[in-house]
Order: sequence, then structure tokens, then C-alpha cells
Amino acid sequence: MSHTEVLVLGSGAAGLSLALRLAQAGRKVCVVSKSQLSSGSTLWAQGGISAVLDAADSLENHVSDTLVAGAGLCDEPAVRFTVERGPSCIHWLLEQGVQFTLDEDDPGRGLHLTREGGHSHRRIVHAADATGRAVETTLASLVAAHPGITVRERSVGVDLIVDPASKRVQGAYLYDRESGQVEAVAAKAVAMCTGGANQVYLYSSNPFGASGDGIAMAWRAGCRVSNMEFMQFHPTCLYHEESRNFLISEALRGEGALLRLPNPDGTAGERFMPRFDSRAELAPRDIVARAIDHEMKRLGLRHVLLDITHKSPEFIKSHFPSIHAHCLELGLDITTDPIPVVPSAHFTCGGVLTDLRARTDVDGLYAIGEVACTGLHGANRLASNSILECLAFAAAAAEDLLATLDQRELPQGLKPWDESRVTDSDEDVVVSHNWLELRTFMWDYVGIVRTTKRLERAQHRVELLAREIQEYYGNYRITAHLLELRNLVVCADLIVRSALSRKESRGLHYTLDYPHTLARAMPTVLEGRKSA
Repeated sequence: MSHTEVLVLGSGAAGLSLALRLAQAGRKVCVVSKSQLSSGSTLWAQGGISAVLDAADSLENHVSDTLVAGAGLCDEPAVRFTVERGPSCIHWLLEQGVQFTLDEDDPGRGLHLTREGGHSHRRIVHAADATGRAVETTLASLVAAHPGITVRERSVGVDLIVDPASKRVQGAYLYDRESGQVEAVAAKAVAMCTGGANQVYLYSSNPFGASGDGIAMAWRAGCRVSNMEFMQFHPTCLYHEESRNFLISEALRGEGALLRLPNPDGTAGERFMPRFDSRAELAPRDIVARAIDHEMKRLGLRHVLLDITHKSPEFIKSHFPSIHAHCLELGLDITTDPIPVVPSAHFTCGGVLTDLRARTDVDGLYAIGEVACTGLHGANRLASNSILECLAFAAAAAEDLLATLDQRELPQGLKPWDESRVTDSDEDVVVSHNWLELRTFMWDYVGIVRTTKRLERAQHRVELLAREIQEYYGNYRITAHLLELRNLVVCADLIVRSALSRKESRGLHYTLDYPHTLARAMPTVLEGRKSA
């Protein structure tokens, strides 16, 4: 049995920054990654990190923008807690060596700040159009080199180990994808930094590992989850058969790109966003995604167009080099041609309920980043608040852990994984078929626009699949794909149950049966088999 002081599941911005803060303070940490260390969802983030660094901006402005985007459901103390820590989080990243884009027009200002939808000011710190890659690769290299951090790549969390008497976490069972073996790893504390559940949908901008593992594991361990009905669909994912999950950053619209309907000949036609919102292309993501979905369904379109061709080629190439290069590889020159885009599942606003120190209902278990529901996002996440949340709550968790680890005993004698009653499966097609079925009906019935009838149909299918998957899980040796499917069906159940319980439309949850917003905003909290 392996052991460590703090077991960190996940290697995105939340997990890596937590591990570094703890190790730099002399603590022993183990970081678990489902693939390579630097393959966390952060790697895919293009836009940037929101923080108040401009004299013309203010913390109050950032708080206000976040509350407006959250459609009345944000927890204001959590919003203030996060926003206030924005500048220090950026400074910490600079100290770690992250190279952000500088302001060439005003060198005295320092970092270049851009603006995205929902923001009233320029406050997005970025590294060209590949901010996540700059953050992820820098932090991953530091983690890999630190003597106090053990890295376990290609390992998947199976379940948390919780003492039923004290309700204290003792570690986790980890599945090694190379050996096929499961090992119990003991720890004084466990941090879930596993990202969201966006692969529960057929179309997603997320990497395939975004299967809600931490949410499902924490739920099975007894944690409450909150606001799972609020799944954010990014308005502009590239529509191309050879590149199904490439995100076209919101920063393009922040820099003037316009959404247009395609003409019959494929050229850019009428601009449509001003018909839906006075902020037009700079409206929050839920409004933009719903507008695109409406126009696509109204006109029978496969996509709409995002047009930035009115900007100079030099401007486009310097501000969006990664997007320009990727599209060019596919035969699309965004300096002369509009970009075909569609909405896709992008961010899980709900998750495991935590306090402002990232602590969950289980003693010693922390949840940080997209896996968590801190109250920051409410009913809709404001653009570029996600990595900020990862960094702010990782810092808070590290502070709490450093103050309490010495009072925690390392668990002894954990029960080994038992696979004495299972066999190898010769029917892996069951996993692939159920994976596709789940993601398809979630897209069709629990997508951008919902109805009670669609949700009830989805609930019925989720219940059937859950029983089938659990039977399969109990009889055959596990695989990484089976574990992900098992977790996705749990998350699908939580999403559908949360959506059915909300008798209104708010933020990302829009239902034709309850199109109005209630006067009082209440979070959805699921506990056991009951909603409260």
C-alpha cells in the first residue's frame, strides 16, 4: 500500500497549483493524472484569467459582472473571496515563470488585458490565445521536478476510501492503466481536482477525460452536490468534421468578431445577436449560445458564422496565432473567411458543495476547480473566471491543509482492492454502446433548451443505463473507459434530477415549460436520494 500526506487527483491548474504550494512548504504530495501530467483540461483553455489589474477597473466592477452573469444565484461572499484574490494569483503565476502577453502599445502598463463577454472592463490576462497551455506546461514542469511531489501518470481514481464511523477520508483506490491493477493509496487528506462532467454530452469542447470522476466519487462517498442543472455550452466551437472539439475563444468576440447567419452560397450574411440582447456579441455565454441554437433550429442550419475578417491579418495573427494556425491546417483562413461555429458543452457550473477553504462534507476531502460548487458561478459562469477559481481555492485549500496536516494521522491497514469474484469481459461493445447512447440522449433531451417531457425521457433512460452499467461493473474487471462511463451516468442522473427540480428558467437552465424566472433565487442541493 502506497501512502502520502496529500493525494491530489487531477493535474490541471487546481491540482498543480495546490501541489506546488504544499510541496514548496515542505509537504509530501502525490499528484494523479489520468494521462500525461500536463494533459489537464487547463491545457485547452484559450481565453485567459480574469483579474483586476487596470487602474480604470475595480474589484466592485468584477464582482458586479460576476453576479450579473450568475443570474441571481451566485453566493456573493464566494464571489468577493475569489475576485479579491485575483491579482495575487496572477502574481503567483508570474513568480512560477508563466509568460503572459505584454502590452506592446503601453509597455508601462505591463500585462496586456483583453475583454470578453459579460465583462465591463478589460481584465483578462492571457498568453496570446493559448493561456491554458502556458499555465499548464509551466506548472507541470515545476511539479515534475519537485522532489517533494510524486507523480502517478495514467492512473484513474476508482473510489474514495472513507471511514464510515468518523466520515473521514483515508485515501483512494487507483486504477493503473498500464498494469490493469488497482491499489489502495493512503493519505491524510485528498483533493479532488478532476474537472467537470462535460463529456456527458455528445458535443463538447473538453478533452475526453472530462467525465465527472470527482463529482461521482464524492457523491458516492456521501458529499452533497449543488446546481448540477447549470451546464454551460460554449457558443463557438469550430464546426469541422476533422476537428470536433476545438474551441474558438470568446476573446475573438471581445476583439470585435461578429456572429452572422450564412448565406446560401456560404458567405457571411445577416448579423443576428443585436436582435437578442443589447450587448450583442458581448452578452453572457448562455444568451449567445441560446441565440445561436434558436437561429440554427429556426432556419435548419448546421452552423452559424463568426466573422473577424474586418480586422487586419496582422492583428488576427498576432492576437490569435493558435486559432489561426489550427484553422489554416484545415484549409480555413480566418483572415479572409468567416469561421463556422456551433455551441458545445463546455463547463460544469455545479459540482461538489464546498466552503471557502474548499472543504467538502467529508472530513479531509477537498474539491477545487470545476469539480466543485463554491457559489462563484451561480447559474452561469462569467468568462475566464474558471482558472481564477482554480487558483484562488487551491491557495485557500493549501493554507487550510498546512494548518491542519500535523493534527491528522496517516491511515493504516486499508482494505486491499478485491477482484476475486470478477472475470475479464469479452463484451467491451457494451461499454462503447452505452457511452454513445448516454451522450446522445443527454444532448437531445438535456441540452440548451429543455422541457419537462424531455427531461423525464432522459431520466428513464439514465435509470436503465445505470442498472446495466452497475451490473457490468460488478461482474467484470474494470477498465478506464468503464470507470468513466460509471461516473458519467452518475453525473447524468444528478444533472437530470436537478433540472427537473427547478421550476423556472434561470441562467443556463432554460425550460419551455417554465420560461419565467422566479423572484427568489435558490440553489439546488442534492443529498442522498432527496433534493433540498
